[in-house]
Amino acid sequence: MTKTLLALVNTALVVVYPFAVFFGMSRFGARSLGLLLLALLLPRLLLSARGAARADLWAVLRVPLTIVALVATAAALDQPLLLLALPVVVNLALLGHFAGSLRGPVSLVERLARMQEPELPPGGPAYCRTVTKVWCGFFLMNAAVAGGLAIWGSLAAWTLFTGLISYLLVGALFTAEFVARRWTFRRFGGSLPDRLLARVMRGAPER
Repeated sequence: MTKTLLALVNTALVVVYPFAVFFGMSRFGARSLGLLLLALLLPRLLLSARGAARADLWAVLRVPLTIVALVATAAALDQPLLLLALPVVVNLALLGHFAGSLRGPVSLVERLARMQEPELPPGGPAYCRTVTKVWCGFFLMNAAVAGGLAIWGSLAAWTLFTGLISYLLVGALFTAEFVARRWTFRRFGGSLPDRLLARVMRGAPER
């Protein structure tokens, strides 16, 4: 399996998981659902481990191992709350990844930006550091809401937020950052959104 395909499979696991838990919890208890999920996840985990190079093993198994560990513990303890913990764990992991980059001279957003544009405009690194902090706040908020709904909310509300609303918020934040970046630096590409923004932001010179 290629890295891209593995990344897509791991992403699909995280995206589908809330709905699998919702429908499973509506019909089974935590233990039965946990055992059913383990029966579905373990073969995929073993196939991934067999097909991965040693150097890529942790990257390949990180997401499925996290899911398997949570599901196995939930089944062993018959604890439904643990089945709802995965979105919290994922958001806290992303928070740690983004926040950890702020300790160095180059933020994570800057590293990603330089992959597309090696020469950033003046003020670019500082802007990227600010955006990294915004994403840190977003992941913290996401984890807090998902955790709060898991503890005090209904299963339907937890599923709606973790399976849909949180992704809509991600899209909204990406869109807002895209517009803010164009407004701040007045640099536009040839894509349709860039051309539209260039016309809206009068006086902004195009590339």
